[in-house]
Amino acid sequence: MENHSLVQRLIARPEFGPFVLLVVEIGVFWGFNHDFLSPQNISNTLAFTVELGLIALAMTLLMTSGEFDLSVGSLFGFSPVLMWTLFNGGVTSLEMGFVVALVVAALIGLVNGWFVTQLKIPSFLVTLGMLLVVRGSALFITDGFPQRTWSAEGSWLAEALVGDFFIGPFRIYMSLFWFIAAAIALGYVLTQSRTGNWIQAAGGNPNAARARGVNVNRVKIGLFVLSSLMASLAGVISSLRTSAANPNSGTGYELEVIAMVVIGGTALTGGRGTIIGTVLGILILRVMRNGIVLIGVPGLAYNIFIGAIILGMMALHSWLERRHQAGT
Repeated sequence: MENHSLVQRLIARPEFGPFVLLVVEIGVFWGFNHDFLSPQNISNTLAFTVELGLIALAMTLLMTSGEFDLSVGSLFGFSPVLMWTLFNGGVTSLEMGFVVALVVAALIGLVNGWFVTQLKIPSFLVTLGMLLVVRGSALFITDGFPQRTWSAEGSWLAEALVGDFFIGPFRIYMSLFWFIAAAIALGYVLTQSRTGNWIQAAGGNPNAARARGVNVNRVKIGLFVLSSLMASLAGVISSLRTSAANPNSGTGYELEVIAMVVIGGTALTGGRGTIIGTVLGILILRVMRNGIVLIGVPGLAYNIFIGAIILGMMALHSWLERRHQAGT
């Protein structure tokens, strides 16, 4: 009976569905093409995974608080453009350009948070407007052309963020360790700290949270700043790894990131979030993107699979939630 109860609790967890889907997905792709689990393919998949993953981790906390940030994709493209423009123009060193890009990103997050909390404008509309402002700024600064980036060779910043080394046949980038560290830190904050309780309370019932002394506005502003900082960091990491700073980089990433978070089991309406689930959601979509190309499915069909997974996972989460509430 005790074992049966444990199994029921495991199945009821929001991470259970994504975990099963990931295992099935890996098995299917490996069955079609054994190169799917080759060291080279695993290394390539991980390299792409961590960049969107960094944004998704921050988005998990923000969505748990009941808000969205649609400007993360534009910041992903804008921050490296700003950094390289300052460096190539001789205005700052590469490292100082990186700091400036982070500071500007934090200010953008602060503006987003202020509009949402003080002017009471829905975050969807605020960050949609900011998306256009930031993307437009990146295009204006560059006249729509990519920035020169090859001067980063030998920079300690590049080594710290995207330096690579081999563990056996696997090529590992330093960005993977930044992602793991962020996942552990934010997972602890969300589930083991007082701040995590505030975040969940702000998303679940903000009025009750305020009555208990939680500064809901400060919590949400802080999360908007975190979201912008993580998007900026991810964009710089991608730029250094690929030696490219394109003002159009990150287009559409905001919706893919939200999909990762929702697939992972974070409640779309706020109040419940899971970093472990988000990590699984990140892997599900990145494995899907890699796998369908590897087995010969046109890459343009990727959005079809994303949509199907979102619908399927939402149905599964809803079913598990109803069973849990019914005590069955």
